[in-house]
Amino acid sequence: MSEEIKYPGLTQAEVAQRQRQGLTNQPPEPQFKSDRQIIKDNTLTYFNLIFLILAILLVVVGSYVNLTFLPVIIANTIIGIIQEIRSKRALEKLTVLHASKVQVVRNSQINEIATDRLVLDDVFILKTGMQIPVDGVLLAGSLQVNEALLTGEADEIPKNSDDQVMSGSFVVAGQAYVKATAVGEQAYVNQLTTSAKQVQMDEESVMIKSLNRLIKAVGITLIPLGLALFYRSFVTNGLSFQRSIVSMEAALIGMIPEGLFLLATVALAISAVRLSRQQVLLHSMKSIETLARVTVICVDKTGTITENEMVVDGVTPTQNATRSSIQGILNDFVQAMPNDNSTMQALHQYFTSPSQKQATNLIPFGSAWKFSSVAFDQTSYVLGAPEMVLRDNFDRYHADFAADTQQGVRILVFGKYEGPALNDHVLSAPVTPLAYVRLVNPVRASAPDTFSFFAHQGVKIKVISGDNPETVSAVAQRARIENADQWVNASQLTSDNLTSALQTKTVFGRVTPEQKQQFVEELQAQGEVVAMTGDGVNDILAMKQADTSIAMATGSDATMQAAQMVLLDSDFAKMPAIVNEGRRVVNNIERSASLFLVKNIFSFLLALFTLIFAFNYPLQPSQITLISLFTIGVPSFLLALEANHERISGRFMTNIFTRALPGGVTDAAIVAIIVVCGSLFALSNNEIQTASTLILAGVGFMVLYYMSRPLNGFRLAIFVGCLLGAVIGLTFFKTFFGIKVIDGVAISFAIVLLLSANTVLRYLTKLVDWLLQPHSFKKRGDK
Repeated sequence: MSEEIKYPGLTQAEVAQRQRQGLTNQPPEPQFKSDRQIIKDNTLTYFNLIFLILAILLVVVGSYVNLTFLPVIIANTIIGIIQEIRSKRALEKLTVLHASKVQVVRNSQINEIATDRLVLDDVFILKTGMQIPVDGVLLAGSLQVNEALLTGEADEIPKNSDDQVMSGSFVVAGQAYVKATAVGEQAYVNQLTTSAKQVQMDEESVMIKSLNRLIKAVGITLIPLGLALFYRSFVTNGLSFQRSIVSMEAALIGMIPEGLFLLATVALAISAVRLSRQQVLLHSMKSIETLARVTVICVDKTGTITENEMVVDGVTPTQNATRSSIQGILNDFVQAMPNDNSTMQALHQYFTSPSQKQATNLIPFGSAWKFSSVAFDQTSYVLGAPEMVLRDNFDRYHADFAADTQQGVRILVFGKYEGPALNDHVLSAPVTPLAYVRLVNPVRASAPDTFSFFAHQGVKIKVISGDNPETVSAVAQRARIENADQWVNASQLTSDNLTSALQTKTVFGRVTPEQKQQFVEELQAQGEVVAMTGDGVNDILAMKQADTSIAMATGSDATMQAAQMVLLDSDFAKMPAIVNEGRRVVNNIERSASLFLVKNIFSFLLALFTLIFAFNYPLQPSQITLISLFTIGVPSFLLALEANHERISGRFMTNIFTRALPGGVTDAAIVAIIVVCGSLFALSNNEIQTASTLILAGVGFMVLYYMSRPLNGFRLAIFVGCLLGAVIGLTFFKTFFGIKVIDGVAISFAIVLLLSANTVLRYLTKLVDWLLQPHSFKKRGDK
């Protein structure tokens, strides 16, 4: 095509004018938050407002020593801001480096620019595999376009001159010059605001959504419970205004999971940066977590099991042609075809002579019909998959290439169409085979180890390919995929036998794009968490349906835009490391969240106890801060950095409550006993507070010990370091934290209760396991 002269495109002056008018393809909402927005979102939070009100009340009553929680809150906020900005900049750099690009015609010259730099009326070139970046009208050429992501219809629609194309759809085949008619927020894909908002909500991590629900529930409870505690202390029990405020705030501060949400978001952000250093680009944070929970991975043959490079291994003429005659016709056929997919690239490298004939009626390869066609002198020639080209005569010629397919060689049939010149992709007349083209992909050297890892982890592999199932099965067996000899031809599957096939078969050949999506839906219906890998436009529908999707950077632009995760070096061997990174995040957040919840459960239960039985809350905010710092805050952040690649099971919220409930109930029960005993034996308020602080610290370290098992050098160092920190705080800063000298009676109570706490904690843990485990069944998507 030489339309760059016929369609010179815009001048630089016209481009500049449209940029000044805002007629650019910048997205209506930026992909990343600004630094200002990050600071605002981390600072102006509901709980920070609560902490500010609590701090003001303490200043009003002159209890400055109990403001010890403020430095922790400020530090948490600063850490969150710094980490989010750092991760954002790392991902921005990676995203810009690998942004989608398009060839645009300006000043009669073709240049490559990022798609967001397109302006209204720009003339640009669309090719196979591209996602259409703006709405436009075809000026020249022809395309096969899939609009399924916009309309839900999976049919491939032909587009010719003067036809409209919509942004968000993708090019299946062909090449054309297009003029941009709507850009930016005016483009069709950006006007689907309702769908966009739904997608954005669905993209949030399940852990983050669970924590959001927990934090919202705590936020709703805080205010009425705080007012009730103040009323009980000030009005009912007759305490001073100062003591009532301090007592109320101790309970509320204990209930607020101030570092929990920060811990989760920072852990995910750090993982995103770690993965970016391994050339993994994330489009969705939730993919880190989902991939850690995946039970089935659907993979293609080319680019995943095998190397991306496809090579022509030879051409074998049939009895209907001679080698000398077939070489020339095949060469002319290949030269007439666009070099826009891996098969044609391999053929172009093999057939290099200039074409000697004028080609007409060109039909590019399409994943739905799996052949391409060209006419020379009103005679159509076809090149494609044996089943699609030979159709009813397949069995007649199958023996000619059966041995090759069994060895993993991909076969294309080149033949003469016996009907009139083809104008569409429907073969209504027989095809006489003239030659068999052999294509091979070497299996990746890392493939056997990669698939062995997933087999050991209990993750099932489903090989879903458009190629011949025998060929794919042979390649999968060389990659040592379990049960790779169990294959099926997907063209023979029906709705009745699909379920059983997905349960028993590993390799699926001759799969259409619509079937790929159907396979993913069926696997999900069977309770599987499904990951879909792909590199071609025929994978996009299935990738959108999957729980998480991974694209190879060597694939099409549209595939990379559709995926939640992109392997920028197209190396599937990175997958075990990515899965392990996800497991590290989920496992460590679950453990750390459990530590936080111990304090929240204890504070809530003790607050209810004091309300019901008219006792005063037995702790001060400074004492809660000391205990939280060394039994929760510091260890949770340090433990979140540890490698933890254990398999994940069960629901996220059930897991953390199961771990936290025994510790929280033990704390509440033991402190309630010391409060009651203190009242019976006329212990002073200071003695009850000190004894309660010592008991809480002791139980806190018991819980930390249980959650850190089995102890290794790293966990032991954290445990000992935090224990020393708590001892130093209780010994050398006892006045600051309100720790008083207590008499023998209070000491005796504290020792007895602390010794019994271990037994209570152990039996409560067994009881909770017995009560909750039968109900922690796992549904698909439950975390």
